[in-house]
Amino acid sequence: MITMLIISLVTLTIAYLIMTLSTILAKKTISDREKNSPYECGFDPKGSARLPFSLRFFLIAVIFLIFDVEITLLLPIASTLNLTNIFSWLFTSMIFLFILLLGLYYEWIQGALEWS
Repeated sequence: MITMLIISLVTLTIAYLIMTLSTILAKKTISDREKNSPYECGFDPKGSARLPFSLRFFLIAVIFLIFDVEITLLLPIASTLNLTNIFSWLFTSMIFLFILLLGLYYEWIQGALEWS
């Protein structure tokens, strides 16, 4: 228990020192106007660089992340089939898939209400 505490403290101390050193060493003393200006293939920018973010794109990205995490949770289910009882495996798999389907249905309903 004490060794875990010591290792954790040493790790946190090293991480804190590295972050502190990087903030001290990475300070920009000279602000370069060309580096701070937006770059569009050598042309002057046509519009503002601070356009509002598309909510539709954001929702698609969030749904992609959710399904990406779901796939990483679903893949081990198939590999644990040989290691567990078939009934407990089937029960836990069905509960997990049911929760996922409830979430998908909820997102589908919220999306339908939002777009109407």
